[in-house]
Amino acid sequence: MSSTWVLVITVLVAALGVAYVIGKLVTLRAGMLKSAEEASNVDTSDLGLSSSGPTVLHFSADWCGPCAGVRRVVDQVCDELPGVAHVEIDMDANPQAARRLSVMSLPTTIIFDADGRPRYRTTGVPRAADLRSALEPLLA
Repeated sequence: MSSTWVLVITVLVAALGVAYVIGKLVTLRAGMLKSAEEASNVDTSDLGLSSSGPTVLHFSADWCGPCAGVRRVVDQVCDELPGVAHVEIDMDANPQAARRLSVMSLPTTIIFDADGRPRYRTTGVPRAADLRSALEPLLA
C-alpha cells in the first residue's frame, strides 16, 4: 500500500471520529434545560401564560415526531404538580410567537414564571425529572 493511500485512510478515519464526537455532544445537549433569563424582555401577553403560577410552553407542529413525546412528558409533570399550566403553540399556526421567542427548532420547551418571564429553555424531549426540578422552586 502506498503512503498516499495510508494518508487518505488516516484522514478519513480521523474525520469520521471527529464527526462521531460532535454528534454525541449534540445528542447529549438536546433535552437539557438551560437558563433563559436573558430573554426576559419579550412580550408574552398573548401566549396564554398563567399569572398564578409557572407555565410550561412548548412549540410543536403536526409534522414534528418528537413533539408528541414532549406533550406526554409535560402532561405527566403538570398532572403531578398542580398549579403548573401547560400551553402548546403550533409553530405553523403562530410563526410570529416562534420568531419573537427565537424558536429555531422543534420541539422547543420554555418554562415561564408567574410574571411571564422565561426561566428555562430546552430543545428536544426534556426529561420529566429535569422539568420537575425546574418547576418546583417556581411553585414555592
